[in-house]
Amino acid sequence: MKSSGFSFSQVKALSGTGQQHGSVYWREGANAKLKNLSADLPLYEHLKDSFAVSDSPIWMDSSTTQECRHLEESVGGAQQLANITGSRAYERFTGNQIAKIYKQNPAVYVQSERISLVSSFAASLFLGDYAPIDYSDGSGMNFLQIREKVWSQSCLHACAPELEEKLGPVVPSSSVLGSVSLYYVQRYGFSADCKVVAFTGDNPASLAGMRLEEGDIAVSLGTSDTLFLWIQEPTPALEGHIFCNPVDAQAYMALLCFKNGSLMRERIRDECASGSWDEFSKALRSTPVGNNGNLGFYFDVMEITPEAVGIHRFNADNQKVPEFAKEVEIRALIEGQFMAKRIHAEKLGYKIMPRTRILATGGASSNEEILQVLSDVFSASVYTIDTANSACLGCAYRAIHGLQAETGVPFADVVSLGAEPWLAATPNPTADEVYQPILKRYADLEEKVVLRKPSKQ
Repeated sequence: MKSSGFSFSQVKALSGTGQQHGSVYWREGANAKLKNLSADLPLYEHLKDSFAVSDSPIWMDSSTTQECRHLEESVGGAQQLANITGSRAYERFTGNQIAKIYKQNPAVYVQSERISLVSSFAASLFLGDYAPIDYSDGSGMNFLQIREKVWSQSCLHACAPELEEKLGPVVPSSSVLGSVSLYYVQRYGFSADCKVVAFTGDNPASLAGMRLEEGDIAVSLGTSDTLFLWIQEPTPALEGHIFCNPVDAQAYMALLCFKNGSLMRERIRDECASGSWDEFSKALRSTPVGNNGNLGFYFDVMEITPEAVGIHRFNADNQKVPEFAKEVEIRALIEGQFMAKRIHAEKLGYKIMPRTRILATGGASSNEEILQVLSDVFSASVYTIDTANSACLGCAYRAIHGLQAETGVPFADVVSLGAEPWLAATPNPTADEVYQPILKRYADLEEKVVLRKPSKQ
């Protein structure tokens, strides 16, 4: 950016984002280095010996099952942990990663002066000091009491000693942490008045970038399907996650992930529509809302939400059947996928409101018929948005908001000039009446039949 002539002196504020759950272990004495960076050297030269753990654990690490079970048992079970922190214990969550490091290499843990998330690590580089963890990214650690917004002492004590001191404080996501380090003023020409707004995780930053408001849902229809929800009164469950909202300290966001997404849709397209999306769409148009009561669960791989696998078809009398007609199969797949999303969203406390918007992204969001089913199942209008680099854009929005947040200006007012989404589908007037009893049937069948897991060999 410097070599291309970017004018850093015009930057009023900056914020940023990092992958959630990853952790960085600063060696004793690292903060003194951060505070005394010479503009003559790149950061690497200054900080290459500043880390107690050279290979930081990230969200892809799933080796902490033992630590997860210990944490849940320490606080009274998985549901109680979810009630406290917004999620049951997950292997990728930071608290369980820290517990493993302490157990396997206590000397390294003792050498760690500060433990940062990826987001607060990056903020520290700009601040020239250890940056605090923000509420929203801190919610992905199994440590933060999401309602009180303080570290849970019972969770900390279950993982490692003297942990609160190593984590440091937790702050609102819109906090101005201070001005940019003198290093950036001298090396890159930043203004000494440029403010650093708390960095956050990639999922919270995406919610900001998509400019969700109360009652909105963002649905990413990709290899996995992901739901982002804006929630006022959360009810944490054993599936999904509740995080503190990154743009409204009094609200929450929920995250649900469904592993059987586009690959499942593509397999049914290939088997029932000769590999043609046009034929697939034609089948959706030719079948009625509610599919005459035929329901299907389609999990080629072990699903996350719910934890189930296999293909399960039921007729209108709840009798299991071996197959459907091709056009019925296609609608059963799409209706089933969206009914599961609505049911599990509502379990977390989500409520559809008159002004609810569904913001659809990802590959399947270009298919009008799929979006029509989504609109009908949720009984809400569906919009499409361009979410390229939404997490990064969200941080630019958050930087603007950070400059004004202390005056009480809502985030939505600050970003009101952003591009508006495009209306793609509105619900059929009779859809809600049709789906209400079917949604109950779907939820009951999921509970009673699909979740009967085969015994382990």
